[in-house]
Amino acid sequence: MIAALSPDALRGQISTLGPGVLVAVIVAVAAQFLASHYDTPAMLLALLLGIALSFLGTEGKTPAGIAYSARTLLRLGVALLGVRISFGMLAGLGAPLILLVVGGVVATIGFGMAFGRFFGHKWRFSLLTAGSVAICGASAAMAISAILPKDERSEERLIFTVMGVTVLSTVAMIAYPILVRSLGLNDVQGGVFLGGTIHDVAQVVGAGYSVSEPTGDTATLVKLMRVAMLAPVVLIASLAIRRWAEPDPDGSRPPLLPGFVIAFLVLAALNSFGIIPTVVATFASDASRWLLLTAIAAVGMKTDLRSVMSVGGAAIALIILETLFIAAITLAGITLLT
Repeated sequence: MIAALSPDALRGQISTLGPGVLVAVIVAVAAQFLASHYDTPAMLLALLLGIALSFLGTEGKTPAGIAYSARTLLRLGVALLGVRISFGMLAGLGAPLILLVVGGVVATIGFGMAFGRFFGHKWRFSLLTAGSVAICGASAAMAISAILPKDERSEERLIFTVMGVTVLSTVAMIAYPILVRSLGLNDVQGGVFLGGTIHDVAQVVGAGYSVSEPTGDTATLVKLMRVAMLAPVVLIASLAIRRWAEPDPDGSRPPLLPGFVIAFLVLAALNSFGIIPTVVATFASDASRWLLLTAIAAVGMKTDLRSVMSVGGAAIALIILETLFIAAITLAGITLLT
């Protein structure tokens, strides 16, 4: 931990990591500025800007700090997502809708794992794409990637998945509200559909409130429940990987319960009991968004775009099918339950 270092060691760490972290932060700020002016997802812009500056991931004084941002800041950002979750808030949905949302997440991950092999992909890519589609888009992709055994294509798979779910989420933000109106769904039905199917939180909010305020409220609530599924999914995946998967090349395996997942659960519990003041929760939520934005910019700077695009059409087909699957199963569940 940097906080436990001596003053000289701390200065050394800052000197080593500072330039790369600063570059990643600057890219994140630029992405947010562009996103606010051109109505484009900040996560996608941070990724693309990072890729454009990929030489910084291998040259000069920045690689160490960029690697630190892509790993440590990413996990801290995921951990702080816990302040968005309240168990009481989720209980307000009612048992049938909770089961529908949970069932949609589980079924989508199962679908991706089962069908990935037919597209020529091994379990790592299938779990990464299915988990990101089922839970919360880019944030879930980064959290799941953190516990997967590493190989030479780990970062390529992560970049492709983040790009894929972000683009599809943006398309859904535009198309799904039209579908909600065409099908004549009421505010609750529309909110459940939008919150249960669109990948990223920001796009859910945009889509929901473009229909109506009650639809937006319900969509946001449902989406946060999907975010809450991140911790149990990562925990179960970690257990399965430790039991059955090959270890990393250095012989290591992911921890039984990753520290960022523990922090996520602790913060969610504290928020549920009202222990975290509103101002602190708001600050932590904003900090999470900035940390994840900085981390994805750093991941982009560590990636060769040519390698990412080599994943091919089968990868694109898989992530699109997973997206269509969660939409279909959620819509069917709404029809049956409401």
